[in-house]
Amino acid sequence: MLNRTLICTLVLLVLIASPLNGAKAQTWVLSWSDEFDGPAGTALDLSKWGYDVGGNGWGNNELEYYTTRTENASLDGNGNLAIKAIKENYTGPDGVTRNYTSGRLLTSGKFVQNYGRFEARIRVPFGQGIWPAFWMLGNDIGTAGWPTCGEIDIMENVGREPSVNHGSLHGPGYSGGSPLTAIYTLQNARLSDDFHVFAIEWAPGVVRFYVDGNLYQTRTPADVPSGSKWVYDHPFFILLNVAVGGSFPGSPDATTTWPQTMLVDYVRVYADSTPVSGPSITAAIAQGKSVLVAGGNFDGRAVILMNGEPQKTLHDDVNPSSILVGKKLAKRIDRGQTVSLQVQNSDGTTSEAFPFTR
Repeated sequence: MLNRTLICTLVLLVLIASPLNGAKAQTWVLSWSDEFDGPAGTALDLSKWGYDVGGNGWGNNELEYYTTRTENASLDGNGNLAIKAIKENYTGPDGVTRNYTSGRLLTSGKFVQNYGRFEARIRVPFGQGIWPAFWMLGNDIGTAGWPTCGEIDIMENVGREPSVNHGSLHGPGYSGGSPLTAIYTLQNARLSDDFHVFAIEWAPGVVRFYVDGNLYQTRTPADVPSGSKWVYDHPFFILLNVAVGGSFPGSPDATTTWPQTMLVDYVRVYADSTPVSGPSITAAIAQGKSVLVAGGNFDGRAVILMNGEPQKTLHDDVNPSSILVGKKLAKRIDRGQTVSLQVQNSDGTTSEAFPFTR
């Protein structure tokens, strides 16, 4: 079993020596967008968006039925997408009847991306029991399931907190009511009073959360609970929806007005065109018969080289992109002996040599 204290020490060394918590110079290049231009009542661009449909509560005891109707999701003619929650008796094709309808849109099967800047300019609705969201799910949800696939909530707002945005990460061991989360509070105003830009900037080993350009939360593998895994290392797709009721916001009440509309001016996704540096080593520590190697930019098939020769390599479950284990490597190094360690990624890029003395 790996010594978690040693690994935590290595993680701190990685964070100190790398730019994970600082903003590196980046060149953002637009990779996907929807500006929602078109006549009022126009349906969504089906080359970019699909629909989640149904009224089964969606795992949150929600009260709405999500439809594909333009009454619930369409262009407003002013350059916005309008997702509208309506109070009405509705029976879906599956026979489920609900007292509210709404829209839930997603890019699954049409657009996914691993890392980059994801942003949307949104005017959220306001009312008790209303739950708008701009969020992401790992595209392996069909095989890995939730929360192992990972979830990134860029914007979540509930009616009882009109000035508060919730930004969260849900993964195995930190999901549901216990995510990695923080809030951004708008001072002396409600989020529904105007449009706001909600964004994340996501890179290997880090997710940063922003509202209107203000950084309010940074998460790295060091934040994941002991024994849990950082799962933000593969492509995700985008979702937009307005839920009604549920375990988070509670049910609508007599103060809630209808319909409730979320306006989305745009959704834009950028890729970082800055050349990606290869793997690097910042520290190495012997642990029993093995050697722990810390650094950055390790890919899923990275291997440790000792004096140029590949060694049996394992990836740490919690920090796979920054911690590697040279299995039984310490046994091959005499005490006092200095060897040259490197990390080689699957594309052949190799770190600078790191002198290690046992």
